[in-house]
Amino acid sequence: MIVLDTHTLVWWVNGDPALSKPAKAAIRAEHARDSKGAIIVSAISAWEIALLIKRGRLALSKDLNTWLEAVRMIPAVKFTAVSVQIAANSVNLPGELHDDPADRIIIATAQQANAPLITKDERIRQYPHVKAIW
Repeated sequence: MIVLDTHTLVWWVNGDPALSKPAKAAIRAEHARDSKGAIIVSAISAWEIALLIKRGRLALSKDLNTWLEAVRMIPAVKFTAVSVQIAANSVNLPGELHDDPADRIIIATAQQANAPLITKDERIRQYPHVKAIW
């Protein structure tokens, strides 16, 4: 089981070469397991993608809802809601971490799932309370 950061999801689905070899390998391994829900995506990523599109910082080949539905149809992918526990835990993460709410929710999601987080974000990769792959 793995958790994808928002940029990782976009890069993977869109076949972007910015995705690192270890990230590709981890995603490929989980996708190949043919187990439903092995690749976890926080619902906050849909919000973050919508915000990036609105601000002109991201363009997709399809409208957002069609793109998200296509992602939902990937058998290994499971979108998870931001539960009360994840929301509360994201505010009370141990140690020092920046205040980006989406990142904090994604980290709390990975912690709850006890799964590594696939991310290029150096600040997250330096955070000792989550296992990160890049």
